[in-house]
Amino acid sequence: MSQQEIHDWIRKQIAANDVVLFMKGTKQFPQCGFSGQIAQILGYLGVDYRDINVLDDMSVRDGIKSFTNWPTIPQLYVKGEFVGGCDIVREMFQEGELQQMLESKGVAYDKSRLTA
Repeated sequence: MSQQEIHDWIRKQIAANDVVLFMKGTKQFPQCGFSGQIAQILGYLGVDYRDINVLDDMSVRDGIKSFTNWPTIPQLYVKGEFVGGCDIVREMFQEGELQQMLESKGVAYDKSRLTA
């Protein structure tokens, strides 16, 4: 697939799902610590999300980096907006900002988990 085709596919995944995590491995079996941390945070919050294993397809792995101009994986998207990688998501979660973002965008999560 061309880079344009990969970007179009990525765009469709982000548009079709409220929360998308491009990660190494799956939510059930993360294959890197950083991907595992975000999967754990989303699981703790009870967020329903689409996991895309970039290890399954090198064109997706390279394509997501060029799509966002962000050099690392994992990458989290909420309602079409790029949130960031592991450090950003972890800090947002710890400060309650991730929960606020989910709330403001109308994404369902476990409200009893408002603070870390």
